[in-house]
Amino acid sequence: MTRFRMSSGFDPVAGLLNLQRELERVFDKPFGIDLGPSGRGVFPPVNVFADKTGCVVKLEVPGVAPEDVAIEAAGRTLTVSGKREVPQPAEGSFHRRERGAGQFSRSLQLPTDLDLGRAEASYKHGILTVRVPKKEEAKPRQIAVNAA
Repeated sequence: MTRFRMSSGFDPVAGLLNLQRELERVFDKPFGIDLGPSGRGVFPPVNVFADKTGCVVKLEVPGVAPEDVAIEAAGRTLTVSGKREVPQPAEGSFHRRERGAGQFSRSLQLPTDLDLGRAEASYKHGILTVRVPKKEEAKPRQIAVNAA
């Protein structure tokens, strides 16, 4: 049977606090990478991916009415801004409030081969989807082969 001796300087609370600080550091910078302005806690969270027709931007904006969202395109920059309001309960008060309220804005730099002038947006189940097609000159073309 193994016996463990605890030193007189052992403080379990300090050990737990050190563990909590280390976990917070890991979650703030996963894999030691600084995520910068798109790190944890930025609202609205966004996913950007490319498909064969262009680029798709998906933003999570639950509780935001579509008429409270503005989308602007300038150069290569797509900016989505809006306002989310969380009304105070009519009878009572908040016990816990984790969903933020107020103005928000996200600006994204998109690739140069996209045509922001033809972008289209849709909103469903709290997800705002912006589709930006490729410029015509950036799309692959078939070239006919002529017999000589």
